[in-house]
Amino acid sequence: MSGVPVVVLVGPMGVGKSTVGGLMAERLGVGYRDTDDDIVAEQGRTISEIFVDDGEAAFRAMEKQAVRRALEEHDGVLALGGGAVLDAGTRALLAGQRVVYLSMDVEEAVKRTGLNAARPLLAVNPRKQWRELMEARRPLYEEVATVVVATDGRTPEEVTEAALDALELKDA
Repeated sequence: MSGVPVVVLVGPMGVGKSTVGGLMAERLGVGYRDTDDDIVAEQGRTISEIFVDDGEAAFRAMEKQAVRRALEEHDGVLALGGGAVLDAGTRALLAGQRVVYLSMDVEEAVKRTGLNAARPLLAVNPRKQWRELMEARRPLYEEVATVVVATDGRTPEEVTEAALDALELKDA
């Protein structure tokens, strides 16, 4: 299965894609990769720094390339940045993939992220901005998803188990 991820995780910032992705990869006996980590490693600076220095449009262009490259190269569990689904080309690339949309409500987002300023898109009035982001992105997450797994009130292990069950994937 070289070059085709076993599972792709999508969802909002702070939903637990990195944690669940690592657990899922371990359970399936495959590698884990995160496109945000790829961008940070390639650029030598944080996502926040890229947003501040270059702007969102430049970051989205980097993200599009990182996702395309990861989908071509990685055959394990792949986590995408929260906004990766904004690009129609990226959504098209996800067609035919096993995509898990990890969802959560705003109260869960507050608990998990504190909706703090380290999240560049949430610097001012974070709850309102998170709701607006989700109103725009939820249909896109749902469009690409094979399955939707709610994370509210669940441990990462419970979310991992629910996702594997929903995809009918067994442990390695």
